[in-house]
Amino acid sequence: MKKSPRARRMARHHGKHKTVAALNLTSLMDIFTILLIFLLVNNNNAAKLPDNKDIQLPESVAQELPSEVLTIQISPTDIIIEGQRIASTEAVQKQEERTVEAIIEELKFRASQALVVDPEEDREIMILADRDVPYVVIKKLMRSCMETPYTKVSFAVLKVAEEESE
Repeated sequence: MKKSPRARRMARHHGKHKTVAALNLTSLMDIFTILLIFLLVNNNNAAKLPDNKDIQLPESVAQELPSEVLTIQISPTDIIIEGQRIASTEAVQKQEERTVEAIIEELKFRASQALVVDPEEDREIMILADRDVPYVVIKKLMRSCMETPYTKVSFAVLKVAEEESE
């Protein structure tokens, strides 16, 4: 029996849709690999502190995670603000003044450059001090911060497990 042209066309049309679609996983894996690498590289972890091999932070059972703020790193040799060396730790320790003028100037400059919604609001600064840095140096830096808009001072520490501290 001979089929009409319409019946042949309908059979051909239905035959196309009965085949199982093949899925090419190679290109899909490439896309997911690129996406994974992108997410790993661009992971903004606010809890990550600047990495300086000269500084060994003291240990604490602090529960609060650090936030994104201006950082002062105090190593046994240098004082660094956001990657820029400001002064020598030894020179700050030996000076007679109770504040460090270079720190005050740098913090005032950074405060003038920063975008702030409320100018009356206190700005926060985090001090990453090596555990062997003398307290005299840290005290002079804290006093210097109080003469600038950065009056909220916090310290970075390494978190230890509570079982170890007891």
